Amino acid sequence: MEFNIALLKGDGIGPEIVDSAVAVLEKTADKFGHKFNFTPYLIGGCAIDATGMPLPQETVDGCLASDSVLLGAVGGPKWDDLAGDIRPEKALLGIRSALGLYTNLRPAKLYPALRAASPLKDEIVGGGFDILIVRELTGGIYFGDRGFREGRYGHEAYDTEAYSVTEIERIGRAAFEAAVKRSKRLCSIDKANVLETSRLWRKTTHKLAEEYPEVSYTDMFVDNAAMQLVRDPRQFDVIVTSNMFGDILSDEASQITGSIGMLASASLGASKRGLYEPIHGSAPDIAGKNIANPIATILSGAMMLRYSFGLAKEADAIEAAVDKVLNDGCRTTDLMGTDKGTPLTCTEMTKRILEVL
Repeated sequence: MEFNIALLKGDGIGPEIVDSAVAVLEKTADKFGHKFNFTPYLIGGCAIDATGMPLPQETVDGCLASDSVLLGAVGGPKWDDLAGDIRPEKALLGIRSALGLYTNLRPAKLYPALRAASPLKDEIVGGGFDILIVRELTGGIYFGDRGFREGRYGHEAYDTEAYSVTEIERIGRAAFEAAVKRSKRLCSIDKANVLETSRLWRKTTHKLAEEYPEVSYTDMFVDNAAMQLVRDPRQFDVIVTSNMFGDILSDEASQITGSIGMLASASLGASKRGLYEPIHGSAPDIAGKNIANPIATILSGAMMLRYSFGLAKEADAIEAAVDKVLNDGCRTTDLMGTDKGTPLTCTEMTKRILEVL
C-alpha cells in the first residue's frame, strides 16, 4: 500500500524527533511491503521566520492533500513576544480546524519497565496501566464567545462554554467505538452537578450508551476524576470528556506515567486523515543536543498506521519494538531517574528500535 504523509517538523526538538519517526516508518514500510511518501511543510516559529505567519496556506493545502499528517512541536522563546494571533501556537488551532479534527486520542500508558519513574507508589500502579483519554477538540470554552465588559464589580473578562448535541454525539461515539476495541469500559467525565453543558453532555452520552450495551458505562464528576487518577488509575480504561476537562486530565495522566517523552496523541475527524504528534513541547533548551526522547513521536507514527491507514500489524510491530528496547534497559536522559549509566542519545535510541524492527 502507498500513502502520502505531510511532515510538520516545526521548532525546537521537532526536526530531530520527526526524523526519528520517519526512519521507523520507513523501516516498517520496507518490512511489510508498503511505500510512504513524505513531504515537509512549515509550521510554527520556523514558518513565521520564513513567511511571516505561523500557518502558511501552502502548509494547509499540503496537509489537506495528504493521507495523514505527522507533527513535531511548535514554539520557543524566540517568538514569545509576538501578538497572540501570530504566535507559533496559533498554528495548532488553525491546522486542527482546517483538517476538521474534533477527536483527540491521548494514551497514557505506564510501561512495566518504567514503573520506577512514576511518582505513584508501587501498590497503586501495580504492573502498570493503560488509559485512553478521548478529548473533544473543537468545542467548549476554548472556542466560545469571549471578551471584556463592565460587570458587577467593574471591568471583567468572560469566556463562554457551549456544546451542541451533535458535538457531544460525535465525540461520544468515537469513545464508545474505542472502548469496544479495548476492554469495553468507558467513563464519561463532566460537572453535571453545576454546569448546564455537562447536564446536556450526560443526557446525550446516556442515550448513546443504549446503542452500546456491551460497554460498561459510568459517569464521574471532573473533580473526583482528578483525584481518582492518582488514587487508582487502573480503574480507568477509556475516558471521554470535554475540551477543557480533557486538556487538564490528560496532562495529569501524562505525569503519572513518569515521562511526557513517552506519550503520543492523535487528532481525528470524520475522514481517515489525522494529525499525529507527541504531547510534549518543543523543548528549546535541549534542541540540537541530540538528547531528546524520540519515542513519543515514534509511537505517534504507530498511531497513524493504526487509525488512519488501518495497518494494525505494522503498528503492533513498532509498539512491540519500543517495549523490547525499554525492557532491555535502554533509556534516554528523561527516563534515567536514579538509574546509573550513560543515557542513549536520540539517534541511538532510534537505532535500537530500528534494530528490533
